[in-house]
Amino acid sequence: MSRAPAPIAPALLDWYASHGRSDLPWKHPRDAYRIWVSEIMLQQTQVTTVLPYFERFIARFPDVRALAAADQDQVLALWTGLGYYARARNLHKAAQHIVSEFGGRFPERVDELASLPGIGRSTAGAIAAMAFDVHAPILDGNVKRVLARLFAIDTFTGERQTEKRLWGLAEALTPAERVADYTQAIMDLGAKLCVRARPQCERCPLADRCEAKAAGLERQLPVPRPKREKPERSTRMLIVEAPDGRVLLERRPPSGIWGGLWCFPQLEEEDAGAAAHAAERLALDPEGVEHVEDWAELTHVFTHFSLRIRPVRLRAHVLPDNVRDDDQDWFDPADTAALGLAAPVKRLLGVLAGGDLLG
Repeated sequence: MSRAPAPIAPALLDWYASHGRSDLPWKHPRDAYRIWVSEIMLQQTQVTTVLPYFERFIARFPDVRALAAADQDQVLALWTGLGYYARARNLHKAAQHIVSEFGGRFPERVDELASLPGIGRSTAGAIAAMAFDVHAPILDGNVKRVLARLFAIDTFTGERQTEKRLWGLAEALTPAERVADYTQAIMDLGAKLCVRARPQCERCPLADRCEAKAAGLERQLPVPRPKREKPERSTRMLIVEAPDGRVLLERRPPSGIWGGLWCFPQLEEEDAGAAAHAAERLALDPEGVEHVEDWAELTHVFTHFSLRIRPVRLRAHVLPDNVRDDDQDWFDPADTAALGLAAPVKRLLGVLAGGDLLG
């Protein structure tokens, strides 16, 4: 049976008292709703990016009931540009579930929190620990990096057995008291000192017990994700303009990329004419849509692939009378702030409203 690791909480909490990130807005006040919103936003996103989004989101939806009562478009509009839009859809669903199933009060148990859409084991632990001081370990990216170096773990942290070992260490190291402070402290250590590229070991309160530093492996660990060639896809976005300058947008299906967001119609078939395709899509006479110009190609990078976007500007001479109210409509390019938009679509709309495609 393996020996329990030596406690790190005393040294970490002493460091946190002087060097922790005490000015984060979700800590003032520190309640379950604000912590939950911040934790979801921080999934695969840097704090500096999240801060303005968090402030705007909380100003618009100050509590879970306000979020639950909102339309999905309102939620997605405030998420536009933050990426990973399933997080926003799940946040909205979870808020509705908290109101309907828990009377608007956040559950305090980790298993109940983890049952909500978009909340995994680590996020549930973070909410329980930081909002309710429940003894619950977490294992986000920062904590994985700290533990991988502290114990010189030389296998990829995403492997099942490695992750199982890391959870065991996280459980054993989480103290019985001051759980909220410890949880924030170990995340802060990973974010401020035990960073990916150039760890600042000389300032680390755990340097004297770090096995990676002792072995000179602090820059080699944690083991990076095995490299895979990122595939490339391509699409054409059809910017169809009405005679009055409005453009056609369609709501994406709820699952898949840009789920639930408003986008320009897309054309995947390389050999299909854009004008003819748009006319068919709108049930117009093919002569009723003309090709105006091709715009410069854009590239949008997702986690698992990159998407080459070729915008095509078209003009519809007449408006069809069969546009679906829920999934398809015409919008003024300068009046789309209330819509949830894919980032490239927002950029192209800005060009139509007088901006610069390269800006």
